[in-house]
Amino acid sequence: MRPINVVLDARLITGEWGGIESVVIGLASGLSTLEDGDETYRFLTYAGRDDWLRPYLSGRCSTLTVPAPPARGDRPVWRRIASRYVPPSVKIRARRLTGPRVSPPPASDGTIERFGADLMHFTFQNGFLTAVPSIYHPHDLQHLHLPGYFDAQECRRRELWYRTLCQQAAMVAVASTATRQDVMQHYDLPSEKVQVVPLAPVIGEYGEPDAAELREVADRLGLPSAFILYPAQTWPHKNHLGLVEALASLHDQHDLVVPLVCTGTMNWFYPTIEHRVRELGLADQVRFLGFVTPRQLRILYGLARAVVVPSLFEAASAPLWEAFLSGVPAACSNVTSLPEQAGDAALIFDPRQTAEIAAAVVRIWRDDDLRARLVERGTARVSAFTWERTARHFRAHYRRLTDRSMDDNDRAILSAPPLL
Repeated sequence: MRPINVVLDARLITGEWGGIESVVIGLASGLSTLEDGDETYRFLTYAGRDDWLRPYLSGRCSTLTVPAPPARGDRPVWRRIASRYVPPSVKIRARRLTGPRVSPPPASDGTIERFGADLMHFTFQNGFLTAVPSIYHPHDLQHLHLPGYFDAQECRRRELWYRTLCQQAAMVAVASTATRQDVMQHYDLPSEKVQVVPLAPVIGEYGEPDAAELREVADRLGLPSAFILYPAQTWPHKNHLGLVEALASLHDQHDLVVPLVCTGTMNWFYPTIEHRVRELGLADQVRFLGFVTPRQLRILYGLARAVVVPSLFEAASAPLWEAFLSGVPAACSNVTSLPEQAGDAALIFDPRQTAEIAAAVVRIWRDDDLRARLVERGTARVSAFTWERTARHFRAHYRRLTDRSMDDNDRAILSAPPLL
């Protein structure tokens, strides 16, 4: 029987997809390490816009390109402004003037069929219709639990796309048991169709910075000698507002100044965050660096005193794994799968209670012994989660779904209880 041809969806523009970009990089690096199989892995990318992924492809991994969409600079000015700064209430009025309210996923353009794909792995929430068996990642159902953060059209689009692509898929992949239960219940999917495949931190692929590099970046960016780090795009559910409110309370009530450095694309909600930062008098205390390269992010972890993740909704938190792997103490929200992911390796707080966020920040900022314990626990906690393990887990499913023979390791992976 000929080797399996697997195509993985990597049609991303760097900087626009946040943690999803890290997931694709992790899959590329993990699958590239597998030398004991004869599968072929092609990452479906945009021609001329895949430099972000190519350094992580080797071995049996390569690209399969399709034409890139127009660059942001090639779009009409009003679209570029709307995509970054205009809130959903205004966006939806513009959409009503430019096309159908909700369009279903498009049909395949034939690229993967001509290639001879045996399996299509949709690694993020978008996708297309195809007769090729597929794996689909809805990642989370945030639009159902926090609908106020989406306009009505986007909620309907997500429902249509997620439901359609889940029904099409031979397997629906999720990162945690909590998300599995949510997806199964909402889309009425059989339990055997929805499989937990835990992800891993990709930060280790970017190399360990030395002391000179840390100093150079800190000096160039003008960073304080100690700060807390929050890497996340400025979506409302990431709850930057809750974190800056907590920092303001520490400043006003306890005369404690805790610098905050944030990374991630500054999207349409950023002006609201910036306005609140200025209202609270924190302009000199809070820094937003915008999108940074993977290497720069790795360095920022090395400089941070702690990582704080105040998100209101997460399927699983990449910054939490990255903090554990980087040896940085962490605190995070008590929502969705985060307490299960954190275990005893992070401080846990209610992200809707300013006092709880502030109390966690104080503890992790001031208590050296606590930070040391959290680092030790975090290192142990994350040790079981690697991209090679994730790649082997997916490879076992690739073989299962294409009716190829599986070895004892494949069967052991698929029969083991979920790690998360």
